[in-house]
Formats: sequence, C-alpha cells, structure tokens
Amino acid sequence: MSIGFAEAEEEIPGLRISALAVDLEDDTVVFEHRPELVLNTASVGKVFLLHRLLTEVDEGRRTLEETVTRRPVERIEESGLWHLLQADTLSLHDVAVLIGAVSDNAATNTLCRVIGLPVVQEHTRALGYRDSALDDIVRWPLPPGAPRTLSHGTAAELVRFVRRTALAEDLTRPSADLLQRWLGAGMDLSMVASVFNLDPLAHYAFDRDVWLWNKTGTLLSVRADVGLVMSPTRRIAYAVLINWPRGTDSRDRALALMREAGEALRGRLAAH
Repeated sequence: MSIGFAEAEEEIPGLRISALAVDLEDDTVVFEHRPELVLNTASVGKVFLLHRLLTEVDEGRRTLEETVTRRPVERIEESGLWHLLQADTLSLHDVAVLIGAVSDNAATNTLCRVIGLPVVQEHTRALGYRDSALDDIVRWPLPPGAPRTLSHGTAAELVRFVRRTALAEDLTRPSADLLQRWLGAGMDLSMVASVFNLDPLAHYAFDRDVWLWNKTGTLLSVRADVGLVMSPTRRIAYAVLINWPRGTDSRDRALALMREAGEALRGRLAAH
C-alpha cells in the first residue's frame, strides 16, 4: 500500500515527515519515509524517562513502591490527570502509570526531578540513541534559554526503541513487560492507531486479533505516534512523526496520513 507522505510534503510548504514500520518477525519494512529525519516529537520522549526508571529498578537502586511527593512548581495542567487529583504523594509505579496512560505532565516533572534529567539524557545516549531524546521538563511559558522542544527523535531510532522493548533487549523481561503495560494503558488512539477502532480505555489485550501499545506526542504543529501493533502471529514496530510550520494548520492532512499508515499496518497483519 502506498502512503502519500512524499506527495504531502510536496504539496504543503514546511510539512516534514519521518516514518518507519518494521515487521519484527521477518524484518520486512512495511513502510518507510525519511526515517533518519530529526523532528519534534512532543511527549514521545517521555518513554526514555520510563525506561531509565525501570533500569534503576533492574539494577536494584530503586523500587516502584518508593513514594514521591509532587512539588507545587511541578504541577502542570493540560496533559494528564495528577493536577486534578487531591493526592500529592504517589508511588513511583503510579507516577509511571500516569505518564504511560495520559502523558501526565506533572508526573513527568516529578519523576524527572527524582531521577534527574541529565541522567535520563546520558542513559538515552548510552543506549545508542543519538538523534532522539527527552530535552526538558514540561514548562509553560518557556523561559529564556530553555530547550524549544520537550523531545525530539527520528522514526528509525524510535522503531529501534520499540523493537528492543518488545524483545526485552535492554531491560529484564519483567521490566520490559511492565513498560509495555504502562504504554498499553495509553488513551490516545487518534493517530496511526485510529484505524483499528480499539477501545481507547481498555486495549491491552487482543480485540479482533489486534493488540496495541503506543506513545503519542501532540502540539499545535506536531503529531507523533510510536508503538507496537500485534496479531497472534505478527508484531510490527512503527513510528510516524509529522511536523508543520507554526501558524499553519495541517492537522487534518497529518491525521489522514497517519490513518493511511495504520491501514498499511492492518493490511500487513491481515495478510499473515
């Protein structure tokens, strides 16, 4: 199936796309478009924060039962639920669940303080990711000198992250499974995942022979969707990242392209 990534970039000035999908069972490339292009990935880079947390658990340096208290400065609205909750103290496990399920900004900031953003960034580089990272905590408005992006990445590196998580190549199997469980609680199925018509609140199990976990990123000029979609016999790691210039509105075209990508994934699963 042909996806109109190149045509869209030609038609819409400033539209940039990085996309890749790979069948993990035989390394077949399902689709590919400028997979090495570095783009703004909004909240997607939070996966590196979760990965570092579980690495410290695997090393025996931390437990998920440890509790942490959110500071007032870490309370950020918009994405998330913690800013609406009365509880200021949660276990690290529950903080991670909030990040995986609703991309919680307050939980992200608190966990970044506990682990240390430079530690997360060094961990990401040590894993071999040179063009993908979590750049900052969540801030608004952005102060002078702060990074202009929350995270950045390429489709190639993010598919590699998905693959290695699915195969438990960087984490112990229990921790890799737990990371997938947290991301499997993700409630944003508006992008590539929209084609599968899954229950957005409960899809961490087979539904019509489809099982999916993902992490998305959303800004006024960004749509990004990274994850793993499975049938009983196939697993496909995918990443579709789309940026467009601020002050223009290419959201509908971006979402349509992402749905085309989802159709290609669904076709590959159905054919095998």
